[in-house]
Amino acid sequence: MRKHILIVLGLIILVGVGIFVWLGWPDKARLSVEEVTGQRPNITAPRSQVIPTVKVADAIGWPANAKPTPAAGLKVERFADNLDHPRWMYRLPNGDILVAETNSPPRGRSFVDRVMRYLMGRAGAGVPSANRITLLRDQNGDGKVDFRSVFMTGLNSPFGMTLFDGQLYIANTDALVRVPYEEGATKITAKPEVVVKLPGGENHWARNVIPAEDGRTLYVSVGSASNIAEKGLDLERRRAVILQVWPKEKTSRVYAAGLRNANGMAINPQSNQLWTVVNERDMLGSDIVPDYLTAVELGDHFGWPWYYWGGYPDKRVEPGNPQLQQYSKRPDYALGPHVAALGLTFAGDVKLGERFNYGAFIGEHGSWNRVPPSGYKVVFVPFTDKGWPVPGTKPVDVLTGFLDAKGKAMGRPVGVIGDRSGAMLVADDVGNVIWRVTPAQQQPATQ
Repeated sequence: MRKHILIVLGLIILVGVGIFVWLGWPDKARLSVEEVTGQRPNITAPRSQVIPTVKVADAIGWPANAKPTPAAGLKVERFADNLDHPRWMYRLPNGDILVAETNSPPRGRSFVDRVMRYLMGRAGAGVPSANRITLLRDQNGDGKVDFRSVFMTGLNSPFGMTLFDGQLYIANTDALVRVPYEEGATKITAKPEVVVKLPGGENHWARNVIPAEDGRTLYVSVGSASNIAEKGLDLERRRAVILQVWPKEKTSRVYAAGLRNANGMAINPQSNQLWTVVNERDMLGSDIVPDYLTAVELGDHFGWPWYYWGGYPDKRVEPGNPQLQQYSKRPDYALGPHVAALGLTFAGDVKLGERFNYGAFIGEHGSWNRVPPSGYKVVFVPFTDKGWPVPGTKPVDVLTGFLDAKGKAMGRPVGVIGDRSGAMLVADDVGNVIWRVTPAQQQPATQ
């Protein structure tokens, strides 16, 4: 009898292990990234996972003299190196570049936090945050930094930066703050003034800030605390949103919602309208949900956590919200699944030649949960002269080669901006480099 019981128990354990392995087995893509891009991506049925697919490109940094691969007709060189996890940049009126050397605030001690800390460490994001803004200056106009200064310290996982009405605004993970600014300053020691507090902690720590098109307010992006509000909706209050902030009054309101993690924001110079890139949800397989680029208007709701891509329901989310389905705005342009679109800037600020005259440059940080990996490059989405993506167009590769032949990450692109000559600067937080991309025949910038 005992023998039979042990056999039955063994079979039960074997079946249980088999189910666990089957549920947790990495989900391999059945579509190419290209098929899940553009205005009409292929949105396939979800393949829900109990355990997420994990395919981390281990961070190794750049070998000596190695660099990314630019598109034909372009060239890339180092603008600055030996930085500490550079994520975001801002160009001051005199041409100086501010770079936020920053990372996630310390994570908690739960099992999930420990796993995320391990995975992010493998991906190059395990270093403590420097909590610093550094000023970079190209004094002789040769396209390389020859002066740098520690501009600000004592910040809390800073990310977005912008000048507005004579003050420099910095988006810490838990507050929008500001300090007085004088042109040409190489260091600020003033204590930052809190403008509005922001929900901090949890996932998606980076906050961005840009001036709104009205010239009176600011837009501040705040990512969700979780994947699909699995920790409760109370934790998501004023998260997964873009806020509109009145700096003088120190007040704010939700401008748009349902945006799981909007990092890059920019005003499209063709339409004078707010656009953003958004990181969508995980654990529905390697083929969905696509990250996206979209215009944003007051009152928009893009569906998170209940819906994605304009009304596809995520049945994992409880309680449901059926009333929202018909109001969930469909994004304008899919960038592919899990590419981790972070950086965003428009042509005009960046001048790389005629084929890049109209459109958006996007830094794709790269997947950690897709087989095969996606992202790890800078792409360009061509726009018409009316200010919308060209119908039927696909993203154009601008800067690639961040993964080596073994799939290891030599670098990971994040922020993208133009320098005052029109060259594109790309922050690489694994390579600890800022790359400078120009037309192959362009002469160095002059002062």
